[in-house]
Amino acid sequence: MARIAGIDLPNKHVNIALTYIFGIGRSSADEICVKAGIDPLRLINDLSPEELNELRQLIENDYKVEGRLRTEIALNIKRLMDIGCYRGLRHRKGLPLRGQRTRTNARTRKGKKKTVAGKKK
Repeated sequence: MARIAGIDLPNKHVNIALTYIFGIGRSSADEICVKAGIDPLRLINDLSPEELNELRQLIENDYKVEGRLRTEIALNIKRLMDIGCYRGLRHRKGLPLRGQRTRTNARTRKGKKKTVAGKKK
């Protein structure tokens, strides 16, 4: 099993297997295959150690993936919260950021329903 950027890649086509790395999507995976000169439809286990090393080097040098990317994203969100902008406040409150309605349909961001009892007479 090939290991790149701390991730064990499954034995699938190279362009699909690379998407298991956080920060690499389909278009980035295709681009990496072209730069490395590897056929995207070959299986990961069929690659030679030299080809795997080339993939590792390309990803390490040209792309921000896994831990570095997660850290950068977390710092960007923290910066928004620190400066107190609208998006930062929404992050802090755990509400949707991009103008979605919250009266209904915001369960993914808001979490499980917190039922409030009706007012007694």
